[in-house]
Amino acid sequence: MSRYVGLDRPKGPGYFLFWKAVFVAMLLGFISFVYYASSAVEYVWRWERVPQYFWLKEDVDVRAEAEGELVAVRKEAGAVVLVIASAGHEYVRSLPGDSELRVAQGDYVYMGDSIAEYHHSKPGVLLEGMWITLKVSMLAIVFGIVLGVATGLCRISVNPALRWTAIVYIELIRGSPLLVQIFLWYFVAGTLINGILQSVGLGAMPPLWYGVMALAIFTGAYVAEIVRAGIQSVHRGQMEAARSLGLGYGQAMRRIILPQAFRRILPPLAGQFISLVKDSSLLGVIAVRELTKSTREVVSSSLQPFELWILCAVLYLVLTFTLSLLIQQLERRALR
Repeated sequence: MSRYVGLDRPKGPGYFLFWKAVFVAMLLGFISFVYYASSAVEYVWRWERVPQYFWLKEDVDVRAEAEGELVAVRKEAGAVVLVIASAGHEYVRSLPGDSELRVAQGDYVYMGDSIAEYHHSKPGVLLEGMWITLKVSMLAIVFGIVLGVATGLCRISVNPALRWTAIVYIELIRGSPLLVQIFLWYFVAGTLINGILQSVGLGAMPPLWYGVMALAIFTGAYVAEIVRAGIQSVHRGQMEAARSLGLGYGQAMRRIILPQAFRRILPPLAGQFISLVKDSSLLGVIAVRELTKSTREVVSSSLQPFELWILCAVLYLVLTFTLSLLIQQLERRALR
C-alpha cells in the first residue's frame, strides 16, 4: 500500500515535474557513466558476433558416404532421396527438400565428394540455456509452492509430529547453503536413487530433475514461512466466525483464511521466485546446461567475456522482470 497522503497539502504540478526531471537526470547520469566506463576499458567490443549465439544459421555441405553411380533422385514428402549403387549394394541418403544438388542422376561419385548443400537454422546456445533456466525455474516454483503451502500448514498445526517436522525441515534447509544442497542431492541422493532405478530396469534420472528437486525443496522452506506469516496475519476472529457458521477447520481455512492470506503473501512470494530464477545459475555444477553455464562455455570458445556476460545479465533481467509483471497482475486481480 502506498503512503497515505490525504492529510498532506496537495502537491502542485511543479513538484511532480521537478522530481520527474531528477529521475531522468539520474538515469542519464547512470547511462553516461556506463558509456564512459566501457570506453575507458582497453577492450575491442564485438557486438556484431553475438546474434549467432541466439539463432544459428549454417550451410551444411553433404558429402558422399559411398562410391558409385547415382542411379536415382526422388522427391518424397518434402525430402530429396539420393540412391547410390555400388558393387551390388544401394546406399540411400535422404536430404531436406530445399537442398541444392551438385550432382545429377547418372553421375559417378567418389567417397567424400560434395553432392549437395542445404541451409540449416536452429536455436543458439544462449537461447537453449535460457529455455533450460525457464523450465527448471517454473518446475521448481510449482513444486516449491505445493511443498511450501503444505509445510506452512503443518507449521501452525497443533499436531506435534507435523509441527516439529516442519520446523526441522525449515531450519535445516534455510540454515545450509544451496550449493551444498545441490551437491548432496546429485552426488549422494542421486547415486542411491539412480542405483535403485537401474536395479529395476529403469534408466538413470537426468541431472536436471535433481536440480529441480534441490531448488524446489530450498524454495519450499522459505515459502512455508511466508505462508505461515500470511495465515497468522489474518485476524483470529475470521476463523472463529467461520467455525461459528458451521464450517469445519479445513473448509474455513480453504474458503476464508487462505484467500485472504494469499493476497498478502504475493509480494514476498514474488521476491522469493525471482531469487529462485537467479539461484538456478548454480545448477551448472551438476552439468545442467542452463543460461550461466551456456554463457561460460561460449565465453571460453569466443573470448568475448564482456559482451556475453552483459547479455547473460540482460536475459536474466528479462526473465525476472516478466515474472514480476505476472505476479503484479495477479495482485491486481486478487484486489478486485
